[in-house]
Amino acid sequence: MSFWSESASAVGESKDPKRNFRFQVTFTGLSTGRVWFAKKVGKPNFTITESTHDFFNHKFYYPGRVEWQPIQLTLVDPVDPNIDTAAQMSALVEAAGYEIPANSTTPLRSMSKGKAVDAIGAITIAQLDADGNEIETWTLTNPFIKTLKFGDLDYSSDDLTEMEMEIRYDFATWTSTAAGSKNMGTPSQNMAPKTEGFFGPKNS
Repeated sequence: MSFWSESASAVGESKDPKRNFRFQVTFTGLSTGRVWFAKKVGKPNFTITESTHDFFNHKFYYPGRVEWQPIQLTLVDPVDPNIDTAAQMSALVEAAGYEIPANSTTPLRSMSKGKAVDAIGAITIAQLDADGNEIETWTLTNPFIKTLKFGDLDYSSDDLTEMEMEIRYDFATWTSTAAGSKNMGTPSQNMAPKTEGFFGPKNS
């Protein structure tokens, strides 16, 4: 039965619905790894192109290619010099190959996909259960920074300073596990990732 029609004790953790605030973002290219200063992130999404064929007053549609869309990530900007968001994001862009043309030699260096992907590292977006165990994970393949906004300042606002990032990637894979295990998050035999039929390799 549905989770809302039974008592919590009868339903158990396996029926607890996913919650938007239980998530974590990880960049292996950052010194912190886990992006604890992430405030909001969009899940991967895609569109399918289409081709049309006209016949008299009829129109027929055919599916084309899958195009994965960039994701949006909102970050707060801590003051800690070891975690300064603006500094870390700028360092990722520099590591991707961008340099200010300060002299006649620096303009010769440019960005490449390889350097951009290596700089940011692997990106995962994980949803967690009430015990902090991952129940759903999106992994972006070949991600790189497409847009970086350092935020707006406003004398009339006392909000935290935020940065917005747009990330482009080739495609994303999704994995899901059963309810979280009680032994420090170690998966049991029946908690192996289930990816068959959903953007992942089929089980052999």
